[in-house]
Amino acid sequence: MLVEGSSLRSTSRVCDVSINTVTKLLVDVGRACLVFHDKTVRDLMVDRVQCDEIWSFVYAKEKNVPDGMEGKAGDVWTWTAIDADTKLIVSWFIGGRDALTAQEFMADVADRINTVFNSPPMGTVHISAPSKSRSATTSTTRSS
Repeated sequence: MLVEGSSLRSTSRVCDVSINTVTKLLVDVGRACLVFHDKTVRDLMVDRVQCDEIWSFVYAKEKNVPDGMEGKAGDVWTWTAIDADTKLIVSWFIGGRDALTAQEFMADVADRINTVFNSPPMGTVHISAPSKSRSATTSTTRSS
């Protein structure tokens, strides 16, 4: 029901359970999906990966965050990497919109794929990331 857009309260009413039960189940399913995705979405052979980010906020927009709630509320960015052909979510990350967050996100993307990319402005981009470490290395060569 939640996947179809029903609210937590309506789901608890229809199923005749506490809203706390519905919330706990939702959190449990989310954790199971996180573990499943992390274990299975690896060594992907993809032709094109589209990366993007989308802005949102928690509790209040950054400019309206009340005193004492800094770090707990404000702007948040969801970063996504999608296989352009299959629409598989290769990776996602929630954080700020800064270089450190971008590097961590792209390191995770690199850790999940096993492909050499050709980017016309940059040439060929070889992405390699040891699966144990979270740092990715890239090398580019100009293609004429």
